[in-house]
Amino acid sequence: MRWRPFWLPELLLTLLHMTAARRFVDYQAKLSLRFDGLLPEGFRLDGNREFLDTLVPAFVQPRTVVYDVGGGKNPVVAPQRKAELGLRVIGLDIDGEELASAPAGAYDQTVCADISAYRGSGDGDLVICQALLEHVRDTGATLRAISSLLKPGGRALIFVPSRNAVYARLNLLLPEALKRKILFAVFPNMRRDHGFPAFYDRCTPAEFVGMAAQHSLVTEDCRLYFQSDYFRFCFPLHAAWRLWVLLFRLFAGRQAAETFTLILRKQ
Repeated sequence: MRWRPFWLPELLLTLLHMTAARRFVDYQAKLSLRFDGLLPEGFRLDGNREFLDTLVPAFVQPRTVVYDVGGGKNPVVAPQRKAELGLRVIGLDIDGEELASAPAGAYDQTVCADISAYRGSGDGDLVICQALLEHVRDTGATLRAISSLLKPGGRALIFVPSRNAVYARLNLLLPEALKRKILFAVFPNMRRDHGFPAFYDRCTPAEFVGMAAQHSLVTEDCRLYFQSDYFRFCFPLHAAWRLWVLLFRLFAGRQAAETFTLILRKQ
């Protein structure tokens, strides 16, 4: 009789359970997507995708100076596109290892600093800041720093998850270790780029527009989004959350946004 490790049946059983669980989650996600198809188009628009696929390409102009704030190892502008447009891209991040892990040629210069305490030289044509400001303790100081990076007439594109979103409220309530365990168990693909502590300091559309004005930043556009993926793994939760968002929108208006994008211009 051929010898087998005693733990092999247990391992196979574990793998079967993991496969079944993944299939269940995938099925729940499909149900959630079908449910979303019944909602108005404005409630189905993915703000993060619009930011990356539409807004950034529209505002990145040839031969300009671009600050990628918080991009770290995942620069918003790909090195090939950067070379094609002749951009000078400065990567600014609090984590030096993140900056060092960026693809070759992504940045012409890197700055390892806490953005909320940084003061720029006012030479930037464009600042790009994607899903960072919920992780800083003082968003007002961060907007002041972003303003200091820009030359007069320069613009900032800022994508922000809102403090009023249900997932943000849960994020603020749950212990850090428990949050990470749940997040990575349900969304294992997020392990590489998510799980950082979040504070959501004044992260609402109205508060950001007000703070921007205090730092010589004129709001040219504030785009609101009412879609996120966090509850798709469980259709009943997703459906309940969706109904809540619809109701919340009726009472809170713009402040009910799950995420929002600001297009700001330096005076």
